[in-house]
Amino acid sequence: MNETGENKATPMEKVATFIVDKRNLFFLLYIFAIIFCIIANGWVKVENDITTYLPDSTETRQGLTIMNDQFVTYGTARVMVSNISYEKGEELAEELREIDGVTDAVFDNTEDHYKNSSALFDVTFDGTTTDEVSVNAIHEIEDKLSGYDTYINSEVGSDTAAELQSEMQVIVVIAAIIIVIVLTLTSRAYAEVPVLIATFGVAALMNMGTNFLCGTISFISNSVTVVLQLALAIDYAIILCHRFSDEHETKPAREACIAALSKAIPEISSSSLTTVSGLAALAFMHFLIGRDLAVVLIKAIMMSLLSVFTLMPGLLMLFSNLIDKTKHKNLIPPITVVGKFDVKTRFIVPPLFVAITVVACIFANKCPYCYSYTDLTTAKQNESQIAYQKIKNTFGTNNMVAVLVPSGDYESESALLKDLESHTEVKSTTGLAGVEAMDGYYLTDALNPREFSELSGVEYEVANLLYTAYAVNNNQYGQIINGIEKYKVPLFDMFFFLKDQMEEGNITLEGDIQDTLDDLFDQLEKAKLQLKTDDWTRLVVYLNLPEESQQTFDFLKVIHQEADKYYDDASVYVVGNSTSDYDLSSSFSQDNMLISVLSALFVIIILLFTFNSAGLPVLLILVIQGSIWINFSFPYLQDSPLYFLGYLIVNSIQMGANIDYAIVISSHYKDLKQSMPPKEAIIVTLNQSFPTIFTSGSILAAAGALIGVMTTNPIIAAIGTCLSRGTIISIILVLGVLPQILVLGDFIIEKTSFELKSRINLTPQSFTGATRVSGIIRGQVNGMVEGSFNGIIRGSMNATILSGEATSLEENPSGGTPSETAPGTDENTEPGTNKDIEHNEKGSVSHE
Repeated sequence: MNETGENKATPMEKVATFIVDKRNLFFLLYIFAIIFCIIANGWVKVENDITTYLPDSTETRQGLTIMNDQFVTYGTARVMVSNISYEKGEELAEELREIDGVTDAVFDNTEDHYKNSSALFDVTFDGTTTDEVSVNAIHEIEDKLSGYDTYINSEVGSDTAAELQSEMQVIVVIAAIIIVIVLTLTSRAYAEVPVLIATFGVAALMNMGTNFLCGTISFISNSVTVVLQLALAIDYAIILCHRFSDEHETKPAREACIAALSKAIPEISSSSLTTVSGLAALAFMHFLIGRDLAVVLIKAIMMSLLSVFTLMPGLLMLFSNLIDKTKHKNLIPPITVVGKFDVKTRFIVPPLFVAITVVACIFANKCPYCYSYTDLTTAKQNESQIAYQKIKNTFGTNNMVAVLVPSGDYESESALLKDLESHTEVKSTTGLAGVEAMDGYYLTDALNPREFSELSGVEYEVANLLYTAYAVNNNQYGQIINGIEKYKVPLFDMFFFLKDQMEEGNITLEGDIQDTLDDLFDQLEKAKLQLKTDDWTRLVVYLNLPEESQQTFDFLKVIHQEADKYYDDASVYVVGNSTSDYDLSSSFSQDNMLISVLSALFVIIILLFTFNSAGLPVLLILVIQGSIWINFSFPYLQDSPLYFLGYLIVNSIQMGANIDYAIVISSHYKDLKQSMPPKEAIIVTLNQSFPTIFTSGSILAAAGALIGVMTTNPIIAAIGTCLSRGTIISIILVLGVLPQILVLGDFIIEKTSFELKSRINLTPQSFTGATRVSGIIRGQVNGMVEGSFNGIIRGSMNATILSGEATSLEENPSGGTPSETAPGTDENTEPGTNKDIEHNEKGSVSHE
């Protein structure tokens, strides 16, 4: 208290006053920010290829970089037409070949292309998957086969990013409806709901609009962040809203908002730490998708905090009158029956939980993780996924890998292809050394001038001159001296040299020979773009193995062993879905342990300083870790493969976010047990905590469930399903197991407490009139009590403040100036009080 008798504002109160009084300025700034973010949202680049986030040291990443930079991969499609004869299939194949933009449509009378009255056409396009010529061609194929029972599986013309974005927009709308319903049930006034929705909406928009600062973000971060931000951060707005409602009982809107904000900022900031710490663990993953998701989600939490602290106070002031008019009774019933059940089963449930946790840990470690999502099925499937499953069930799948070897050694390439084809695991191979040019000659066969002349139709004299020019061009003068007629050049190289000479006008051919060579040059040019550059040659190997299995992973090593016979010191890369799966599995084995340890460690450190106890954090982590193990034992019990990324992400989020539920219960219990027996305290604790847990938990579970059943992307669906299931399990455990553990472990909590003892006054204090009580008291109250644990006492009170504070809402009857704080709590203690009483319970009384 200062010399004039007025309360001295704390730094936090000064900040809150500035925010509330300058709310119009903040409104203006947010309007500018919203406009900017709407525009900037179009600047965000989204990466749809998950392999991009593999570490640079992996074979897949290195090989893909070479392939993307130096080779052209033409678009392909597998087209199945059911319920037709083989003759009809031949007719359709010919029609498909005539479509502009289609290079070929392979179809023959083998089980690879005709089976069970179904025809399968392997279509190759003239362009890549995104080229207009390929997109137009596949649309024409769809139109031509529209009258048949047709299934088309292709990446050509498929915009998975746009499709996923469309799905997420629907999910967000449905989630918003669910959120409105939940907030209505848990709010104290109907007008609070639009304030909460507006606060979150601005935070979500600001996060999306600032994603361009991250450069390129993954399709996972781009799609799920909005829903996860809503589920993870809605608590912050609810805390401030309830604080304002409490303060507004006795104070005008402005003063209530200032008081609420000054108290909510440290509380909300502390609450957000566990969520942020859990997400931060993702950033340490070797698989860089974790860092991408961590950055975007942590930024989302920061935007939510900013919106709650600087925008929401102004909205509360703006809606304060409407909030007063729309107050309603609490629509969430008490769960006293659950608390009584917990007390009665305190000796039964904990041992049972420990046993279940041990079993769940074993099952979770046997979870059937998968690293490829092509074979995963989702609750909702698009046309391409349906077609893939139909074709797979009839004709199986193609597992292709590319082998990149140094360019120029055709003999080694040919020998390597033959060695690979000798293995039963290999269905077929493709490479320049395996492509037949004409008359039994392969593209890499070396021919002399006479052989080349007979093959190409070029006159022998011209062929000699051509070979001489080739030798000079490659500085091989010895070949000319030894006799050009014995000089042999690979057919592939000589054809391209001939093409160059014809384009330069040095050689001119006419008639059928020119037409034949023109067609051949077109085919060779495509072959070169796909299979050969100056530095690398690409060999294509089709395997008789599933895309993902230990046998497949072992055979990848065999491919390397075969290649090492011919390329000892040179780099050889094997690239494909199987190698990607292998690299992801290797990364997962490291990231799995890293995420589990770091997320738990970060949370424990925060809980240590939150509760000043070494035992309590361990008990809380035990419950949440148990819920994680139970969650991921389901895939094992259901024998359903789980995409590994779903585990890593949900493990981190579940530890960081769901621990808040345990913190809420533990905090209330720790305060209440100071004034009542533990059994009674835990019952009251559950009644006080349930609305908060219900609000946050139901939103997070509903959001996850919506993602799981309404998206066709297997990765996103796996994250949603696991997150929803994990949240529900966590809620059940914190309501049905944690209370018993807290009661039984009370001795451990107290013995491991390192809380510094506070100096408080145990002398009963008297209040008359309206007094706000926030905390734990012991004594006599004469009058009417409003509220369960934070409420108003109207009447006389003579009690000891054990925890919390009591604030007089009226001047004391004697007309004197009320004291600022209760004796023994800080430097402003009233004279004549006992300041030397040591106690491990905090207490304070302050008067206005």
